[in-house]
Amino acid sequence: MSVKYNFQFLFEGIFAEKNMKTIILFAAISIASGLLLVNIYTSIVDARSWAGDVPNSIAAARAYFKTVNPGNFFRIFSPVNQVLGLAVLVLFWRSSPSIRLGFGVAFVLYVLADVFTFSYFYPRNDIMFKTAQITDVELLRKTVTEWSMMNWLRSAIIFLGLVCSFISLHKVYLLGARLK
Repeated sequence: MSVKYNFQFLFEGIFAEKNMKTIILFAAISIASGLLLVNIYTSIVDARSWAGDVPNSIAAARAYFKTVNPGNFFRIFSPVNQVLGLAVLVLFWRSSPSIRLGFGVAFVLYVLADVFTFSYFYPRNDIMFKTAQITDVELLRKTVTEWSMMNWLRSAIIFLGLVCSFISLHKVYLLGARLK
């Protein structure tokens, strides 16, 4: 009886609707924060390394990325971020218009960052790490420079999504919306 009671208490305490909403909300913010930090790391460390000694640095990156590359990380966590962002929007839809708007804007910004990735970064990744001749130094330098500058914009988009998420989180607690 004690084990059954403890399990029931655990189930009701952790998996109750209000707590699940909160857990999903914090998971969404955590994943988005992680994506932002990895993206900033890529700007500070990887992109500077790629630009360090073109074409030798690009050749080294190509060799290093033969098995896996940063895309392996982002192809997993970016969709997870979007799914969690959408889940939070749906779960808190009825909370209040301002909370809904914040989570909605955050979700749109996360999707926008991925659209930007597919339309802008993937073609440049292909140039740097696959298609451009290693002897085409000017093209490689230009591409690395463009990639580096625009990655800060992509980071800003994710950051703004996080700001919207945090503002809505604050409103959730301020208004007690998680209990609805």
